[in-house]
Amino acid sequence: MFITEDIRYIGVNDRKIDLFEGQYAVPKGMSYNSYAVLDEKIAIMDTVDAAFTHQWLENMQSTLGSRKPDYLVVQHMEPDHSANILNFAREYPEAVIVSSAKAFAMMQNFFGTAFEDRRMVVGEGSTLELGKHVLTFVTAPMVHWPEVIVTYDTCDKVLFSADGFGKFGAWDAEEPWEDEARRYYIGIVGKYGAQVQALLKKAANLDIAMICPLHGPVLKENLGHYLDLYNTWSSYQPEEEGVVIAYTSVYGNTRKAVALLADKLAEKGCKKVAVYDLARCDMAAAVADAFRYSKLVLATTTYNADIFPFMRIFIDHLTERNFSGRTVALMENGSWAPMAAKVMRGMFEKSKNLTFTENGVKLLSALNDDSKAQVEALAEELCK
Repeated sequence: MFITEDIRYIGVNDRKIDLFEGQYAVPKGMSYNSYAVLDEKIAIMDTVDAAFTHQWLENMQSTLGSRKPDYLVVQHMEPDHSANILNFAREYPEAVIVSSAKAFAMMQNFFGTAFEDRRMVVGEGSTLELGKHVLTFVTAPMVHWPEVIVTYDTCDKVLFSADGFGKFGAWDAEEPWEDEARRYYIGIVGKYGAQVQALLKKAANLDIAMICPLHGPVLKENLGHYLDLYNTWSSYQPEEEGVVIAYTSVYGNTRKAVALLADKLAEKGCKKVAVYDLARCDMAAAVADAFRYSKLVLATTTYNADIFPFMRIFIDHLTERNFSGRTVALMENGSWAPMAAKVMRGMFEKSKNLTFTENGVKLLSALNDDSKAQVEALAEELCK
């Protein structure tokens, strides 16, 4: 597949995978992207997952014909991209492995060799001349592993962005890029906003015509849109005004209160309201929407003198990804000694720039006139 006249796609689609990284549901599969830059010399950009060794090698050989690659550029050492480094090295014994010093240390751990006899260590600003194509390397530590580099081709103005700008879904999955890219970014990269911001500042100095990530489609048009989204996500700003209600309910009474709140929000003009039952929903989607929208309502029961486990997991996902800059409201339920609101609020004590609503909701087992009035007041405050 042609990306440009000299850059070809040689990656693969994984349509059998159910959970990426053992936790993210991927109903439309995953792509593991690899590229060949064809010039006087040939550079292969990354390998693919171990389950697709033969398909990847066949794709490469079909693309190269009688030629052989001169270099393998390793941008990222996660096994879905690096698993076939050793197989490549055996297949092409004269090729040079190009990567960062930290990546070679990881290769020693993965493969028992750091390729000392055939490696090129690159860092910030290093270049590799293939002919008219000159690859310039940019370090991207902790986006989202410490060894990561991204690569800029000065000829075709292509940024090979490693896991940056990737998404869930096979290469040709028909779905909005933003939804699965957001879920991917928040889930996998979201903790490292400061490091992504640093990389975006470097990218701002490059004339980029195309972005080739390691997952998902090549981005060729309206690049400002994708860059703006990454800036928003990595600076922890809401994308848009809206309310996420995330809840757990044991016997249905908390769920009824949440349904009442959702109805009241709609009545009062809140156009964007997303409701998640944390025991049943895609947790990653709930987390992504909590970062997408400006306001978050948490509703749960007191459970074992704490909070219901799915709510604790959800809040842990938020706080470990630096959840900040939002408005948070708390709804609690307890038949005796309710303390869920106190526990939830305490879990955010290290979070920055959160504003808690003046109004909250306390249920004593089930909705009554008092708690219905509290729901009304909370809806009024959230819709201001």
